[in-house]
Amino acid sequence: MTFPLRGAPLLRDPRFNKGTAFTEEERESLGLLGLLPDGVDTLETQVRRAFTQLAEKNSNLGKYIYLSSLQDTNETLFYRVLRQAPAELLPLVYTPTVGEACERYGLIMRRTKGLYVGINHKGRVREILRNWPVSDVRFIVVTNGNRILGLGDLGANGMAIPIGKLALYTACGGVPPEFTLPVLIDLGTDNSKLLNDPLYLGLRRPRPSAAELDEFVEEFVEAVQEVFPRCCIQFEDWAGVDAMRLLERYRDRVCCFNDDIQGTAAVALAGLMGATRITGKPLSQQRVLFLGAGSAGLGIAGLLTQAMVLEGLTLAQARSQIALFDIHGLIESTRTDLHEFQKPYAHELPAIKDFADAIEMFKPTAIVGVSTVARAFDRRVIEAMARVNERPIIFPYSNPTSRSECTAEEAYQWSQGRAVFASGSPFPPVRYGDKTFVPGQGNNVYIFPAIGMAVYATQATRVTDEMFIAAARGVAEQVMQSDLDVGLIYPPQSELLRTELLAATRVAEVIYARGLTKMPRPDDLEGLIRAHAYIPEYHSLG
Repeated sequence: MTFPLRGAPLLRDPRFNKGTAFTEEERESLGLLGLLPDGVDTLETQVRRAFTQLAEKNSNLGKYIYLSSLQDTNETLFYRVLRQAPAELLPLVYTPTVGEACERYGLIMRRTKGLYVGINHKGRVREILRNWPVSDVRFIVVTNGNRILGLGDLGANGMAIPIGKLALYTACGGVPPEFTLPVLIDLGTDNSKLLNDPLYLGLRRPRPSAAELDEFVEEFVEAVQEVFPRCCIQFEDWAGVDAMRLLERYRDRVCCFNDDIQGTAAVALAGLMGATRITGKPLSQQRVLFLGAGSAGLGIAGLLTQAMVLEGLTLAQARSQIALFDIHGLIESTRTDLHEFQKPYAHELPAIKDFADAIEMFKPTAIVGVSTVARAFDRRVIEAMARVNERPIIFPYSNPTSRSECTAEEAYQWSQGRAVFASGSPFPPVRYGDKTFVPGQGNNVYIFPAIGMAVYATQATRVTDEMFIAAARGVAEQVMQSDLDVGLIYPPQSELLRTELLAATRVAEVIYARGLTKMPRPDDLEGLIRAHAYIPEYHSLG
């Protein structure tokens, strides 16, 4: 069969372009003679060249732009490079560098990726989706740019988020890239700086009402069911109240999930499971105080509650061991400003306005930061945790790094080296006394690619909280004693693909046990997952 692309168009297609690795025979048969240098590279040589070129970039944003360009030109090489050094490159492809990329997206974008679905085209969403050149899309990551990381409303600049997330689906979870589609639902922006920026690429209009947003999202979800009937939708970086409402509306109707709510919850749960192996207290005995009571905090609290119930607690007992603190103070029963989803955690507690005082009163074994308030875990907070715990669990999960509630060094120093630490953004190893601690990164990358691979391999029709608990257990069980000895409560990122595929197997067990797929269950679930995993290697096109 003759390959349909030839010559220059082939070199411009990142799915099939091999660049200097086209063989002599392929160059002859595909009309490439003279369009490439005469030397023929192996993929390994191209990888070495890519790392050499990457090292020449003198900033993380420059490295992000280089990797983005590589993805635009040679998809196979891009994923081979990511697979070779995930711990080094993931902070460049996603957090924390993606935050800076979003802020400057109008300046750095070279070539469009994905689809932009603007509310100005209301009534035409199906037409827009059909403009995508691939007919069998299995995963859409969709944002409206309203709450990008801890940076707020970045409008259309938020497209870097779904692009980055889907790159991790492939690099870390093995989902073939041709089945993925990043989407930006452009509803305008309330960010006046962007509206007045002549280089801003999005709609120049204020954001719509909640009712208008819901109506347009409904059109989008229904269009996806029609155009891509086997597609799973991942909602990403939506404002908290919108995120909670949309998840509740669609979770039982279509195959979807919200990574900020469920993915963050699962990675936090995995971290707590790892931390219990250091503290010696089971999950059912943990008392957790959250700084931040939005969608991320409530998502973690809800999944943690379910996991505690599975360990034998009643729902009421589990909820009583969780407290939340927001900008107005402790969430407690006398407050009249609470959303419905916060009320289950509004206990009969004092009306405390200071977070350190809340620690002294509630005596949590763990504090979890999802506030996006930099340095909110100050010395008073860490020292209070160290007073009420022999091994205080400190999780500043807000990202990017500039929004982290504390640094690893601060947590270890102020707790006299007793903290069990993990953060949302990466921190370097910390020396305290005669010991070196390796901080873990509670990054959702441990979870959502595993969910994606399990859904892809099994053709699951729904995504449930039980699947996220399974993913968390699958990650936690891969933490070795040698990791715990240096304070690391997540598997090393250098082993991400192996970690994800094993976690995906645990998720697939739930999918088959709960009848969430029509596919027959194979004898070897791990083999099923591995058989579906994308391998970045060249195939003959001649």
